[in-house]
Amino acid sequence: MIHFIRLFFLSVFLLLAGVGPGLARPNMTPTGPNIADTGSAFYHFRSANFDSADKQRHYKVWVAIPDKAAPQAGSRALFMLDGNAAMAQLDDALLGHIVAAGAPVLVAIGYQTPLPFDIKSRTLDYTPRAPESGHAIYKEANGGGSAEFRRLLLDKIMPWVKTQTRLNPKQLSLWGHSYGGLFVLDTLYNAPGSFRHYYAASASLGWGKDVMLQRAQALRSPALAGRTLLLAEGDSGNVSHGPASENKNARLAASLRKKGVIARYRYYPGLSHGPMFGASLRDTINAVAKSETPVN
Repeated sequence: MIHFIRLFFLSVFLLLAGVGPGLARPNMTPTGPNIADTGSAFYHFRSANFDSADKQRHYKVWVAIPDKAAPQAGSRALFMLDGNAAMAQLDDALLGHIVAAGAPVLVAIGYQTPLPFDIKSRTLDYTPRAPESGHAIYKEANGGGSAEFRRLLLDKIMPWVKTQTRLNPKQLSLWGHSYGGLFVLDTLYNAPGSFRHYYAASASLGWGKDVMLQRAQALRSPALAGRTLLLAEGDSGNVSHGPASENKNARLAASLRKKGVIARYRYYPGLSHGPMFGASLRDTINAVAKSETPVN
């Protein structure tokens, strides 16, 4: 009974804290074979497994490499979080379109699971450590491991990808949805030179009592200058239908522009939190293929 009461108040607090979209359970139907398994007429795929430093989380990374030769300077590349679900979005019609447009390398960073999402692992990996606030909610949610996951991404996963194909270090992009969007922002804040272009879709900006909005005010890194960011949102989550000043995404974009980031906010009318995953990912893949920056 006590455990039930704790869960009830935890759920209520999540809603009040504005982090509900990030913790809401998505469709967890097993993904089945993806295009890496069935094959493509335009790309070939390689994969590798990785473990977290504490050996508690287990990752699978797919890299989609165009069959055509890479440019002399290397290929532009998009790194996609929630890689299992991202791979399920890829089909040969999309790959045929982007190979003709610009042939980017696609890197899907997922988990060793047949499910589209590993809820517990992504909550820890994608969320930043929140300041101590006296609330136990973030300990209950098992978040705050983004720094450790970023080390794995930059020190292990990215070097492996570079052994598989030649990348253009000036044309690397990072995309994430929901908690993944938080990780995109956290990486922009803490390691801005890691990627040139950042795409945060339906980022759970209520995490840690709006900590990402607060931290934007204090950013001072000169490496932020020239980085591009697209903040995308649908008809749920952080959208306010009032003035732009009341919209967390628009406010964050404005704050980051003052820090030298080339930031833009895009609204997707009619799309709720879940469908934003596929819509924003496909738009991002097409933009990267065409070498369009997030602010075009």
